[in-house]
Amino acid sequence: MMPTDASREPRLWYLVPAAGVGSRMQADRPKQYLELSPGGCVLEATLATLKRALPEAGLCLVLGADDDYFSPSMVPWQDWLRADGGSERADSVLAGLDCLSRHAHDDDLVLVHDVARPCVREADIHALVATARRSADGAILAAPASDTMKRAAPAGDSRPHGDGDEERAPSIAHTESRVGLWHAFTPQAFPLGLLRRALREALGENPALITDEASALEACGRAPVLVAAARDNLKITHPEDLAMARLLLAAREALPDSPRTSACHD
Repeated sequence: MMPTDASREPRLWYLVPAAGVGSRMQADRPKQYLELSPGGCVLEATLATLKRALPEAGLCLVLGADDDYFSPSMVPWQDWLRADGGSERADSVLAGLDCLSRHAHDDDLVLVHDVARPCVREADIHALVATARRSADGAILAAPASDTMKRAAPAGDSRPHGDGDEERAPSIAHTESRVGLWHAFTPQAFPLGLLRRALREALGENPALITDEASALEACGRAPVLVAAARDNLKITHPEDLAMARLLLAAREALPDSPRTSACHD
């Protein structure tokens, strides 16, 4: 890892894990290579948005070692870094951080972004960077929960709702208060050295608890800042998400961005 130099301005980097297979999409290829617009796939759309938002930022793209779908022409950067992904998302992120550590400094700001979130707004990325630069613990894009939250009963307590096993569904145990609950999005931004140490330590102690980068910081006693973002920063996970992303991106070409989400509950 390059040492911190107080006389230099910390650089911005994107780290984009794109080594997943996306099995829940039930498609013939990983979801990042599904068509999102005529002639363009999800990965291309996501990287294009990131580049427009922060053209000065560097890129580390984490891909599967045996990825036969990827083409360098999909990347809008002239110079960028590639790392081989691991079996889980957190392993891929750590591989990307290890790669960046050979080219970046401890205090450089790394924005980790899911490749399957092509609808992130450029204004939200700018707000995230501004906040993360002021926070010692980094920051993430998020939105306050607005739906009523139900806690499902344990599987063994589920009650039959019909004659067939297919009609056996979870029952409600109770309603959770949504006060103080937020939906976590990406990008999530942290100093490179801090995130690398926290993620390595957290994966060594309890990897099951690491569901995003912020959770690794939380496990180390840190408190990243929540940056309120537009709720349409959806993650493409299921087939219907792809259709929704297509509609969102098409609508943005015709309508200006709406104001960013305020940090309050409806």
